[in-house]
Amino acid sequence: MLYFSFWVLCLTSGLTSSSSFRILGKLLNCNQTGLSCCKLPTIYKILGSKVTIVDKGANQSLCVQFSYSFNDLLNPQYKKWMFSLDVVVEPRHTYTVSLFNLPEPDTGHYRITKQITVPGCDDKKIQETQLCQENGSLWDPNISAVFNDGSSSVIVVFNAAQYSKKYQVSIQSEALSCSKMISKGNRTMLNVPFEGGSCQLSLCKILVKIQPFFVRCRNDCEAAIRTFDLCCRPRVTTPSAAKQQPEVFQVQERKRVFIIYSLDHPLYKNVVLRFCAFLVAKCGTRVVMDMLDSTRLGVLGSIQWLDWHKEQIESSSDKILILCSRGVQAKWKAMCGDKQVFLKEDARSPTGDMLTPSLTLMVPHFIRSLSFDKYIVTYFDGICSEEDVPSPFNITVRYKLMKQFEEVFFRILNIEKHEPGRVRQINGLSEEKYHQCPSGRALHDAIEAFHAYQLEHPQWFEEELLESSDLEDEEVIDEVDESKKTFTNHLIYCVLDSEQVVSHVETEEINLTLNKSELQQAEF
Repeated sequence: MLYFSFWVLCLTSGLTSSSSFRILGKLLNCNQTGLSCCKLPTIYKILGSKVTIVDKGANQSLCVQFSYSFNDLLNPQYKKWMFSLDVVVEPRHTYTVSLFNLPEPDTGHYRITKQITVPGCDDKKIQETQLCQENGSLWDPNISAVFNDGSSSVIVVFNAAQYSKKYQVSIQSEALSCSKMISKGNRTMLNVPFEGGSCQLSLCKILVKIQPFFVRCRNDCEAAIRTFDLCCRPRVTTPSAAKQQPEVFQVQERKRVFIIYSLDHPLYKNVVLRFCAFLVAKCGTRVVMDMLDSTRLGVLGSIQWLDWHKEQIESSSDKILILCSRGVQAKWKAMCGDKQVFLKEDARSPTGDMLTPSLTLMVPHFIRSLSFDKYIVTYFDGICSEEDVPSPFNITVRYKLMKQFEEVFFRILNIEKHEPGRVRQINGLSEEKYHQCPSGRALHDAIEAFHAYQLEHPQWFEEELLESSDLEDEEVIDEVDESKKTFTNHLIYCVLDSEQVVSHVETEEINLTLNKSELQQAEF
């Protein structure tokens, strides 16, 4: 009797539980030198093998019989003949594989039986197989949420997956919940807004659930869930003597920050949203921004909405945080007479370009103020630069994010970091540690993703420009007039040189003068 080594390879390549076994391709290695496969010449003894595979859990079985002939007992490499068979199997299923050669001997037991359990898609050995990917094995949603405490609005931000075209996004708080269906389209990151009027949720503890619909598991896919606890309070510690306990400072109230930014690119938009989520989740800060209050903004109009928030800020300890970027600088120069700037993301946004009216309202107030304490000027180091800061803001400190975020947060809290004999610190907000929490890691990954994109596309900003605007600029100008912001004042701040302002910072009042010819040369 002749004996052969016969290998059966079980590859996870795609089979739903409701379908039957199927074989991928034909018998492998049939064209080996010295082998005449599936041909039955009469001068040789006919040989074969029979393979039986049983999946008891699914009540399915597969039986395959092979016949072959050859001239020599060993292959040309003087090794045993070896054959393989590719069969589609399911993760977490157990299969009984039986193998015996033909013809069977009259005596003895030469059958080989073995049980094989296929690991689940959470096992690194098969995570990257096609079947597991189509079940979402490599999906990392990286969920974060941005909250507007004033209007109870929420924006859920997460990464889309390759093999899921739609998602059901739900937010729950105690017995209340609301959900939305969203299609992926050609996007890799999705943001889903929930307006406060349609979803009255407690903003203390909230559960976010993302239900994907992958091509394999379909309506039975595993959901991604994350809970946000917004009642936490950052602890500010002050280093003291080595043998003494550090002083612990409890923040008594959640400070509010109004975010001004430009929609430069989808990846930058994701950075802004992740940053806001970090402010809320890690720092307990209330965030006010247009994307979180689109319903009220649509009712009031951009100028009225901005003016209302401006009045709220002036009468409180709230801050205005300006995220400077290529778009901020370009739009500021456009306001001062350069070529108009229209960005693709502005055209996609339901609120349009909110930066230009924001600068129109805020800059005059910023210049007139005897104190610049309410304004915090920042930029994300690595994806933006100090050159992106408009000239009026050169008279104040410009902070690099996230390198100097701890200083920014102290500004938000209205607390001095440095005092005689001590320096306050906040755990987890340094450049080296901020990404150790989930919201910080999501922000870090978003910054890195945009940085990598910029390296691959040096002309990324130019590629985001449109020839004309779909944002109805004339209506924005009309609203500016209605808000009684004079054209002359706007011109003054546009052509103002930063060095002139610096020379007057320490005076009680900033005197601005322009002659008639300068006004005539400037353009709105």
